[in-house]
Amino acid sequence: MALLVGVFGFLGSIPPTFPQIILFSLVLVLLIIFWKSESFREICFDLDIRVLLLIHLTRFVGIYFLILYSKRELPYAFAVHGGLGDITVAVTALLVSIFSPRTGGLGFVIYFAWNILGLIDILYVVKTAARLAIADPQSMMALAELPLSLLPTFLVPIIIFSHILIFFRLNYSYRKRDPLMRF
Repeated sequence: MALLVGVFGFLGSIPPTFPQIILFSLVLVLLIIFWKSESFREICFDLDIRVLLLIHLTRFVGIYFLILYSKRELPYAFAVHGGLGDITVAVTALLVSIFSPRTGGLGFVIYFAWNILGLIDILYVVKTAARLAIADPQSMMALAELPLSLLPTFLVPIIIFSHILIFFRLNYSYRKRDPLMRF
């Protein structure tokens, strides 16, 4: 469906805040499925937590934001700030997934800190996109066309959901009072 939305240019024909409404509605759908489907919940809790971090390698899309800024197709406030933030989150996701322990207090703190920073970054990017689209809808048209239209209709909801899931996983591990604190 996300691909069809992009192919037919639906995001370009809706009011500026609707992409964020769509995005958060999709996050809500994922959360409802998580709460209502025991099998989906089990899959989410059985996944190696590093897989959840590696999803964030897609945030190297920030490089493309910078390229579009250099071509004057995205505004500085979105492309540079959001792009550099996304690139930083992607690099640190890779580093945390490779080098951070998945057990114990130190690993817990590293995953928790990374998750907080990653969530803040993606929410900042979503807020900035909405703010700029309201001020000047044409400035954000690159996000309404493929391939970037897949961000609000597919990728960003998964990214936000993965952050929430990591918090659930860390909370579950902490509440179990597991001395190894496996997550």
